[in-house]
Amino acid sequence: MAGRTDRAPLLDWAEAPGLSPVAEGPRGYGAGWSRTPPGELCPLPQLEDDHIAAVFVVTFDPRSGNIVEWCLPQDVDLEGVEFKSMASGSHRVQSDFIYFRKGGYFGLACFANMPVESELERGARMKSVGILSPSYTLLYRYMHFLENQVRHQLELPGHYTPLEAFYEDKKGVLPAGITPQSCQPSAHWLSTIHKHLYPEMKITHPAGCMSQFIKFFGEQIFVLWKFALLRKRILIFSPPPVGVVCYRVYCCCCLANVTLPGVGVTAPESKPFFYVNVADIGTLDDEVSYVACEY
Repeated sequence: MAGRTDRAPLLDWAEAPGLSPVAEGPRGYGAGWSRTPPGELCPLPQLEDDHIAAVFVVTFDPRSGNIVEWCLPQDVDLEGVEFKSMASGSHRVQSDFIYFRKGGYFGLACFANMPVESELERGARMKSVGILSPSYTLLYRYMHFLENQVRHQLELPGHYTPLEAFYEDKKGVLPAGITPQSCQPSAHWLSTIHKHLYPEMKITHPAGCMSQFIKFFGEQIFVLWKFALLRKRILIFSPPPVGVVCYRVYCCCCLANVTLPGVGVTAPESKPFFYVNVADIGTLDDEVSYVACEY
């Protein structure tokens, strides 16, 4: 793959919802994130796919390493998120975004690295601001918000009011006895709603995202396609930035999730794990099939 580089952008532009300026305060953020009515086809309990289960800020401490600086709700289990949302080698890039999986939830975090004149911080301040949601298909809606917030946290550390307002507006509570895993569609009605589900399988609306993915792998795309259809374990190794590689993980899953009505409906859906690290070895070892990326 001579001439190709992981640092080359996979997309040229992305569509995103408009954001209210930080100066407008919490009311502006609440008004900027309208809820989408739940789909009529879902026989499961009413749970919006874009509900936010948690919002958090991760920072790099020169003494302690990656730590969760702040989060809502305060009792949420975020063990390991500090390493998923700030990938190994992130200090080499100025900004990045990372998709990842935490148990039954999917996460999106935006990372930024800002030079500072501080010996205590060793000349650099690094933070990530992220969210967790039961679904990965709608996380793209909040990327620009997270990008703005991580810059805000770098410039004004400890100011969490916009994040608090965002969480209050978008927080979702699973009904008793319902988990993100149990909200997954079963095989017997998968074919019925197949045409309704897959048009929503998008992270962003990039121009030529899939075409650039195919160009990157060239003729090797057919080997990758075969492995994806066979539900093999696929792990893509690449140095930071991680975001572009997360898109390749997603595109790979799209290759595998193409079926005809009534044909192969019992095949397990190919789901992305996105960015993984050494802490995920045990989880991946138990999976029959996955697509993920690692550095």
